[in-house]
Amino acid sequence: MRILLAGHDGYIGTVLAPVLTAAGHTVVGLDAGLFSACPFGYEPPAPPALALDVRDAAAADLAGFDAVVHLANLSNDPLGNLRPGLTDAVNAAASVRLGALARETPASRFVFASSCSLYGAAGQDAVSETAAFHPVTPYGQAKVDAERGLSALASAEFSPVFMRNATVYGVSPRLRFDLVVNNLTAWAVSTGAIRMLSDGTPWRPLVHVQDVATSVLAALEAPREAVHDEAFNVGRAGENYQVRDVARIVGEEVTGCAVTFADGASADARSYRVAFDKVARHLPDWAPRWTVRDGVREVRDALAGLGLTPDLFEGPRYSRIARLEEMLAAGEIGPDLRRRAEALEPA
Repeated sequence: MRILLAGHDGYIGTVLAPVLTAAGHTVVGLDAGLFSACPFGYEPPAPPALALDVRDAAAADLAGFDAVVHLANLSNDPLGNLRPGLTDAVNAAASVRLGALARETPASRFVFASSCSLYGAAGQDAVSETAAFHPVTPYGQAKVDAERGLSALASAEFSPVFMRNATVYGVSPRLRFDLVVNNLTAWAVSTGAIRMLSDGTPWRPLVHVQDVATSVLAALEAPREAVHDEAFNVGRAGENYQVRDVARIVGEEVTGCAVTFADGASADARSYRVAFDKVARHLPDWAPRWTVRDGVREVRDALAGLGLTPDLFEGPRYSRIARLEEMLAAGEIGPDLRRRAEALEPA
């Protein structure tokens, strides 16, 4: 299968591209390169790629592909709050536009990286894919709008599938520390302490980046009837956690780490638990391998001896919003977050 991987140079994309290649598929990337200067560890072999903002993709860029995997978006709630209109333009409008372009080509499979954040304030019960949407951030709302727009394009020739990823963690060549498991582990390793500024009661489903990558592969290779116009919560049974429990796991796995919770702190409005029964039924050959405890150990060991400080792991190399703010201040990107034309020469 010849696959266009939009967002190949990001946190998930740099893990996913080698997984697809190892499975025998031909991968071509598409990425604006906003985070190419944010490496962690080794650089994996990069696929041939189009240096292109997903908003600027044209029909010709999708010619000759059997499938599109769409990861490229503004990646979290702080970015959405920074410029809500841009989150809608990139994460929703550009996603639907990319699907419409793919619909006019042989790229019949379209795997969209959605998010469980669209459930938002969902209460205490584990929700299935049929649950109502209650997004509480521009990021979550954009995922709702993208899914609806892409679903409206579904046809006999165009088959979208919506992979609603739990909150991702784990090591990647574009490692991020603005994700809860990675962030708490980094604080523990670098300072010997985790001081929770919230009460830690909200629920989050959590999934390792490697398991996300293999779920995309499974969706691409599954029979069409198993995935056509379907949404799947992507994660593993038993991997819903309250944030305070993640902090306690980190405290147990990082020697000497002290964990404290703020008295009288308010809870985050985003709280949701999800069920993973459907993905297990429709993709029976996909088996997620990682637990949060495994992931904490992986990140802990990857950071050992690096001397990472909070200024570094919360700075532009490892925080997406900090990186974009740095690029804006330096004039490398404009207010619409597009890079200068000279930075977008084909790779």
